Amino acid sequence: MSIFRRPVIWLAAGLALVVASVGLYLFQPWRLFTTVTVDEALPAVSVTPSATRTAPGVMEVASGEFRSHEHRTKGTAKILRLADGSRVLRIEKLDTSDGPDLRVWLTDRPVTDDWFSVGKGRSVELGNLKGNKGNANYAIPADTDLDVFTSVTIWCKRFSVSFGAAALT
Repeated sequence: MSIFRRPVIWLAAGLALVVASVGLYLFQPWRLFTTVTVDEALPAVSVTPSATRTAPGVMEVASGEFRSHEHRTKGTAKILRLADGSRVLRIEKLDTSDGPDLRVWLTDRPVTDDWFSVGKGRSVELGNLKGNKGNANYAIPADTDLDVFTSVTIWCKRFSVSFGAAALT
């Protein structure tokens, strides 16, 4: 009897294929070798001609340097207040790994070496990470209390880990 005529072999091969497919979907190992570079300009605010003379410029409210957590992460995070009063988180010179389901969060947790603790606090999701290298802007909702949300993290939602975080002071 040929080895391929045994149902157990076919069952094991099918199970191995399913496990490998799920593993590839979840872990996306090719992301270790991919890079997405973004270079967004500082946000511009359109103002009416009468407001041009009195509108203040972009003002830095807080900033901090990224600290590595689960993956090596470098760069600067800044909260900017625009001339119209809106706020954005600007991430500059970011250099981290690519990964599945990466998000940018403002959190109420202090930045420590315990990267699991980031997910235990309150957070405001600002959106998907636009690129793992470069400069990007993320709008901050108007009702976000920046006295409460004092740090930013690059969060992998799929695996509940922080790639890196910065305290905003």
